This record gives sequence, C-alpha cells and structure tokens, in this order.
Amino acid sequence: MRVSVIGGGVITDEQAARAEAVGRELATRGHTVVCGGRGGTMEAVCRGAKAEGGTTIGILPSERREQANEYVDIPIATGLGHARNALVPLNGDAVIALAGGVGTLSELGFAGIYDRPVVGLKTHAVPALEDALESVTTPEAAVDAVEAAAGET
Repeated sequence: MRVSVIGGGVITDEQAARAEAVGRELATRGHTVVCGGRGGTMEAVCRGAKAEGGTTIGILPSERREQANEYVDIPIATGLGHARNALVPLNGDAVIALAGGVGTLSELGFAGIYDRPVVGLKTHAVPALEDALESVTTPEAAVDAVEAAAGET
C-alpha cells in the first residue's frame, strides 16, 4: 500500500532518526512512501525507505521535479505551493504523522477530510481528530497500526 508520511521540513536529529526508522519499516514491509518530497521529515523518511530498497513518491510544492530530495524515486511537481498539502494524504491509503508545524497540521486536516486512517508518532494532539488519530510510541507500532487500519494485516 501507499503510506503518506507527514512531518516538519526542519527537524531535530532525534526526529530525523525517527522518520528514517519509519521509512525503513515501511519499505521492509513492502509499502511505498508518499511525502512532500523536500527536506526534514520528508528526506529522512525517504532515506530510510531507500536504505531498505523501498519506493518513494514526493509531491512537490514547486513546478520543478529536480527540487525533490535525492531519495525520491517519483517526484511529482505541482506548482501549488502549500496547497499541495492536500495531495499528500490524498495519495496514501493511510497516514503516519510525525512532529511538524502548521503544514503538518494542514495535512492532518486533509487526512481527516479524505477519511484516511491516521497514526501519530510524537505528533500534534488534534481534538477534532481524536477519534480518528491513533497515537503510538514506536515506528514499528506506527506501521502495524496503519496496516491494521487499512486492512493490510
């Protein structure tokens, strides 16, 4: 399945390690990573997925595919700026949300609008999504939860 991974564009080393672990776990289980295609969480999750031979899709805010991070296999240029945040959760069967800012919050909102299962790993608490946002504590548990929610187990 395709799993959208959302999170901040500027992150700490600890957050990068967590995102990379999520990417490795997704790829190990044969899932494709969908993300925003740039830096921070997006680059780390793609780096992890590529380390395990996985496939990555980056949905870019710009008109230029070459602006994707080096670990993106399939860059999709949108020219939409932040409006591309609607397309990231739309193109996944489920969403894993990591720490981030307002862009991540907008993607969480779109995940709710599109009725995508959402699993949070050290991410925002969103009262409007409390019934739909399952919180977990490890990358492995995050992938377990999206698989269960999407009927992949």
